[in-house]
Amino acid sequence: ERGSLYSNSTCPRIPDSKNCFKHGRPNRDFLFWRWKPEGCELPRFNPKALLDLVRGKKMNFIGDSVARNHMESLLCLLSMFLVAGFERTRANKTRTGIYDLDVGKIDEQWAKDLPNTDIAIVSAGHWFFRPIYIHRGDETIGCIFCNLPNMTQISLEEGLKQVFSAALKHINGCHNCKDNLVTVLRTYSPSHFENGTWNTGGACGRSNPLRVNEINQKSSDMEIRTSQIHQLEEIKRISLKKRKFAVLDVTRVMLMRPDGHPNSYWGNKWMKGFNDCTHWCLPGPIDAWSEFLMAILSQLR
Repeated sequence: ERGSLYSNSTCPRIPDSKNCFKHGRPNRDFLFWRWKPEGCELPRFNPKALLDLVRGKKMNFIGDSVARNHMESLLCLLSMFLVAGFERTRANKTRTGIYDLDVGKIDEQWAKDLPNTDIAIVSAGHWFFRPIYIHRGDETIGCIFCNLPNMTQISLEEGLKQVFSAALKHINGCHNCKDNLVTVLRTYSPSHFENGTWNTGGACGRSNPLRVNEINQKSSDMEIRTSQIHQLEEIKRISLKKRKFAVLDVTRVMLMRPDGHPNSYWGNKWMKGFNDCTHWCLPGPIDAWSEFLMAILSQLR
């Protein structure tokens, strides 16, 4: 009934690949569905209220392109207030399709920014659906999706567990970080490819949300979510500092929203014929994440 607080004409920050209406998406019904928690009301996003909560503070989104998608959504929701936000980018390197990941070493860029951070929103997941060699220093401890002889096979869930454990331990043990640093772990955001994967013709052309009884509560998406929450709870248990940790739980909510992805409406100049069922249209269901975030920050105040 109320729809979105912004449109692709009022927010100039919408990236071309998330601007679904620009690229011809015909229906807008998906904008009028809102998540209602059981037993309470989720307040409508209030730009002024959020700015009051974070005034004078630095918020960092630490993660992959879906984390960037969330940041872009939040900037659009705040666009009427002329918020200064930006995305850090790196030069592209030649890709082989095989990745190396050292779980004993934290990414230098976000680790360098962390001491100046007041609110860190941490997330990851989609880049792990590919062959990844897992290292700890000079030791190779296994591989995800490799199926090689004489190589320890590491499950996706175990690989993500090690990554989130390393990241959260670094945040908790950061000696030169602010005492009141708030870390929000955003749980895994599911993809909705049907009739194939991202590179085998998979698509997501649904125009309505799923009902609760239509989603798979035992899917790998939920297993990843459970592992992430477990890692955060373990850090909270051993933390001796004043720092606060919270969960921004989006997995089950977004499992119900296969209608919110760009699908073929993403201006795919570089990947003709591929559909995007991982990221989210702007405006779209992802805007609810900022409502969840506002509620969390209000509780932690």
